[in-house]
Amino acid sequence: MPSLHIQRNDIVQVITGSGSGTKKQGRVLRVFPETSKLLVEHVHVVKKPVSSKQGQRTKGGIAEQEAPIHISNVALVCPTCGVAKIGFKGEGGKRYRVCKKCGNALPAKKN
Repeated sequence: MPSLHIQRNDIVQVITGSGSGTKKQGRVLRVFPETSKLLVEHVHVVKKPVSSKQGQRTKGGIAEQEAPIHISNVALVCPTCGVAKIGFKGEGGKRYRVCKKCGNALPAKKN
């Protein structure tokens, strides 16, 4: 399984593809490392037909949901300097992400 530099709950900005002209930003909802894709909140929203279920009393119609986008189409947003590239540093056996613009450590993964 490949290691990705973007994690859940990170803020990312779309740099190419769907939503790039408006510079959409959003929080990462889910990461799919097998396919190198991720779900970003309020970015690449598609309409999906939903049928009503008889026993569950759900209403049918057209629902909107986020669709996965490729990880190469987004850039991580540093809290201090904005869109930036990410590097890695390690001290004492621990590896953490660092912003290449300002040099500050990015917040760790929140479970």
